[in-house]
Amino acid sequence: MIARLLTWVSTIAALVVLASFAMFAVDQAQNGSKQQVSKLAGEIESTAATTNVNQADPSPKTERQREKLHGQPREAIDDVDDVLIKPFAGAVDSNSIWVQRGIPALLAFLAFGVGLRILAAYVPGGGRR
Repeated sequence: MIARLLTWVSTIAALVVLASFAMFAVDQAQNGSKQQVSKLAGEIESTAATTNVNQADPSPKTERQREKLHGQPREAIDDVDDVLIKPFAGAVDSNSIWVQRGIPALLAFLAFGVGLRILAAYVPGGGRR
């Protein structure tokens, strides 16, 4: 019973982390494409730094901005992902949004997607015999 519960929790957590990272990657690709088109068209963009709403463990202000940009299903996935990657967000100190999101997502995937499955194998009723 406990092994089955751990396996389900592991699967759901891993899927949430992967889905959130995939949606982040799509957003980044679209933003990069828009920036390149603007540069090619000769448009001048403001040089003021804007807050990236896709950062790991966002501040409450950034969280409110993200809620305005994303729909409810996406925001629900991102909220669960925030909880899952929060313990790992401090492991990285980089200006690259890909590193800020990628490393914590990888660590969360390893902890929840792999670690919980290993734990499930060792509890009574698990797959390890």
